[in-house]
Amino acid sequence: MLHAVIMAGGSGTRFWPASRRDVPKQLLRLVGERTMIQATSDRLEGLVPAEQRMVVTNRRLVAAVAEQLPELPAEQIIGEPCKRDTAPCIGLAATLLLARDPEATMLVLPSDHVIGTREQFQAAITAGMALLEEDPRRIVTYGIPPTYAAESFGYIERGNPLAAKIPGLQAFEVARFREKPDRATAESYLAAGTFYWNSGIFLWRASTILDAIGEAEPAMAARLERIGQAVGAADFDAVLEREFAAIEGKSIDYAVMERYQPVAVIEAAFSWDDLGSWQALARMVPPDRDGNTVQGQHVGIDTRGAIIRSDDGHVVVTIGVEDLVIVHTPGATLVAPKAAEERVREAVRRLEEEGLDALL
Repeated sequence: MLHAVIMAGGSGTRFWPASRRDVPKQLLRLVGERTMIQATSDRLEGLVPAEQRMVVTNRRLVAAVAEQLPELPAEQIIGEPCKRDTAPCIGLAATLLLARDPEATMLVLPSDHVIGTREQFQAAITAGMALLEEDPRRIVTYGIPPTYAAESFGYIERGNPLAAKIPGLQAFEVARFREKPDRATAESYLAAGTFYWNSGIFLWRASTILDAIGEAEPAMAARLERIGQAVGAADFDAVLEREFAAIEGKSIDYAVMERYQPVAVIEAAFSWDDLGSWQALARMVPPDRDGNTVQGQHVGIDTRGAIIRSDDGHVVVTIGVEDLVIVHTPGATLVAPKAAEERVREAVRRLEEEGLDALL
């Protein structure tokens, strides 16, 4: 059966001050009327029933996720004891799925992406299932045709085309995965026409990814195996706490994807955005007549190219400013030039150093 695993453990620090430890980016309404994680779960309707959807998140967020996704059974919301990056997260989910369904096929989704029509998305997943039927050891991922030379995304270089019968879609062997590039390298990828943005969406048999982790990261696999052996036992929580904390955190790209074969990439026909920062809202929200992206109440005089958000009905008034990010929330307000937006993480670190944990 097809199971979906939604990864929802991120802290979303680039969306501070709206994104906080207890209400991070994936639990916010940033685009549309649904939160990011609700929109991700909605996208699975008709493809994966609620009882076959799993969320892996930070332990402190389990109750908040359950409140936002009441259709999911409580046991399908898994709280990680600590943050260990995507490879241990995926390995834990695969371990738990195999305990329930030895034949499980596993769709892995980040919880904070904006994706276009549900129909196109589900057609791409169905196409990936066909590729797995051809070769159960295959890993399938989804590549986004780049529209500009992005330095903030990883890339997938495609290889030979696959002759799989997936109407309306193209699939290729993966030649290699590439890390986030510098500007010149990103421009060369865009010019080559054989590179995709790495969407972070994966499809595989749960047994396949655990075997791959075992080959590439045997120490991690040994910890995951101990967790799997404890499923259903009275001391499961204690075993999970001990073994998961002992795993070295690594991304799934670095731990597995850069070394595994065979991997196929399907060229995504659906629109996609990872909504990685406040400036990304400008791609999602229609601007006003002065090019401002506004969420909430704003009165602007000679204000152009700004991104302005107010969460609590507070009116933001700006006069004679340009290209600023202004985010007002109860307790904290961010004002920064758009060009300096990457320094929001630096501000979060400074707040932590100053002992202002209530704002994090």
